[in-house]
Amino acid sequence: MHKSSWQSRRHRRRGQRHRAWFWRHGSNESFSNCRNDAGAQQSPQGSSDGHGEAPSTSSTAGNSSVPDLPGYYFDPEKKRYFRLLPGHNNCNPLTKESIRQKEMERKRLKLLEEEKQQGKKIARLGFNTSSLLQKSKLGFLNATSYCRLAHELRVSCMQRKKVQIQSSDPSALASDQFNLIMADTNSDRLFTVNDVKVGGSKYGIISLHGLKTPTFRVHMHENLYFTNRKVNAMCWASLNHLDSHVLLCLMGIAETPGCATLLPTSLFVSNHAAGDRPGMLCSFRIPGAWSCAWSLNIQANNCFSTGLSRRVLVTSVVTGHRQSFGTSSDVLTQQFAVTAPLLFNGCRSGEIFAIDLRCQNQGKGWKATRLFHDSAVTSVQILQEEQCLMASDMAGTIKLWDLRTTKCIRQYAGHVNEYAPLPLHVHEEEGIVVAVGQDCYTRIWSLHDGQLLRTIPSPYPTSKADIPSVAFSSRLGGTRGAPGLLMAVRQDLYCFSYS
Repeated sequence: MHKSSWQSRRHRRRGQRHRAWFWRHGSNESFSNCRNDAGAQQSPQGSSDGHGEAPSTSSTAGNSSVPDLPGYYFDPEKKRYFRLLPGHNNCNPLTKESIRQKEMERKRLKLLEEEKQQGKKIARLGFNTSSLLQKSKLGFLNATSYCRLAHELRVSCMQRKKVQIQSSDPSALASDQFNLIMADTNSDRLFTVNDVKVGGSKYGIISLHGLKTPTFRVHMHENLYFTNRKVNAMCWASLNHLDSHVLLCLMGIAETPGCATLLPTSLFVSNHAAGDRPGMLCSFRIPGAWSCAWSLNIQANNCFSTGLSRRVLVTSVVTGHRQSFGTSSDVLTQQFAVTAPLLFNGCRSGEIFAIDLRCQNQGKGWKATRLFHDSAVTSVQILQEEQCLMASDMAGTIKLWDLRTTKCIRQYAGHVNEYAPLPLHVHEEEGIVVAVGQDCYTRIWSLHDGQLLRTIPSPYPTSKADIPSVAFSSRLGGTRGAPGLLMAVRQDLYCFSYS
């Protein structure tokens, strides 16, 4: 028994000496065979300590000729292996997460540089301005196809311009960060939710009438209304007139329950006309709301819907009457149809269903349509003729559904999402689809065939806390405005306008 313990101690000492020698000479000798097989050249810094340097580019996955050694990472620039350290220790200089972040940042900077160098991009091979005009004159393109392809060309040539925001409190603009932005129906106002540095959120409305080249100046109308609760969802509400209010779903905190709040936009206007009083703020006690939608359907006039955990509530603002519909999953997104009396809902389970508003909450068969995704549905958008619906989910899938046949007719590849409730923007007039991924890239697709037209990187490094919020419009700044994209990230607002 003493002999066996002596042998085990001897093996341990030998292993310790071997590991110490390995880290002194391993870069030159231990990995030489692997690197010779890969055809790599020996690094002149191979004799240094493996813990003292950090790689600067991608991992072994990008170098198919280099053998993949478990627990090690090959840096193609330094031409040597580095040991991967456990990710739970924040002091470790090299983890899989840090390698992935460096690779993403390198890709973002490269894409930004390409956008600066290329003034004109081509969304589709074989289609530029001259060829488009020539094919139109020869009769190869009808008017609809010509307008659609012309929009795609202009989208691919949009240039980023920083918008100057004027406000009565410039210091707040320098410290408060944009969280969400939402353009109204006429695209002359932008409702904003800003994260305050001391904690909580405050709201504002940006007038877009001054959003014109070459100045790109807008004015922020702020309000003292402040909340320390998170905004789960928001939408425009037409109570007194078109987009007269903003409907907000606020999360509960401590002993304060969640609620749905109707915030009148007149509160943000400093100078009111004579006899014009600002509207009153109305709150409805609705705890745990994930989503909301305002009805423009005449059969559900002055009503809004909230999606809760395993329940949908349809509430009348005038009478306070509520209809409740039980569901089997959390409702994460909603939208009312305008002509048909239907409310479409997207659930965490991946189910999309429509509620027939003519049915009572106790009745059966109120699910008019049912569609299914493989992951939690984060956004649903009904197209104008209400024969198709577009939905996105937490697996990064974007699908166009035919509501008559309940079949998927098109998919839009490239969207990145894993768990975030990211919105989807559909603009039929220009024939484009816009979505911001969890990787902070804004992607624009052709609604007609699913072609990826443009990938716009964020002006800031990729971060879960800095996912841009965007708004696209056919007429930015009002009826005389030009089409373009607004992007809010951190304290900055950018405009991508048609040139």
